[in-house]
Amino acid sequence: MKRVGFTSGSFDPVTNGHLDVIARAARMVDTLIIGVGVHPGKTPMFSATERVAMLKAETATGAKKGCRIEIITFDKLTVEAAKAAGASVIFRGLRDGTDFDYEMQMAGMNAAMAPGIDTVFLPASPGVRHITGTLVRQIAQMGGDISAFVPAGIAKRLRARVADRGGA
Repeated sequence: MKRVGFTSGSFDPVTNGHLDVIARAARMVDTLIIGVGVHPGKTPMFSATERVAMLKAETATGAKKGCRIEIITFDKLTVEAAKAAGASVIFRGLRDGTDFDYEMQMAGMNAAMAPGIDTVFLPASPGVRHITGTLVRQIAQMGGDISAFVPAGIAKRLRARVADRGGA
């Protein structure tokens, strides 16, 4: 039986932390679905189409390592998107205790709504534990060096977006 996993986020922008979770989750399943959340109430820096393109570029080698990677967008509950994708497991990255508390509650709610889908927590690797998309955007907007937090292609896109918006 093929195992299908699901991981999700806003990926605005894709960070080295996201890629850490994706790479580790991909080692545990045959297919990993990456769900890009689209929320009407939020105004992301990058469109859903741009975020999908960034993820495709950064995960292109995943299929070569034995895991098929698919990238989708969704605008509903993560557990509903995972169920629709045929996933039996949802992967969630944890940076710290605050993430753990929130994610434990979410895992409980998801288990009540979809008992056939397990949640697996992946603690962030030490080198990426401190990275958040919000901080990366703020650093970029203030002209700081983001090269340690995102892949080179993402850094280039982010710097260009900031420049287009009249930032640093």
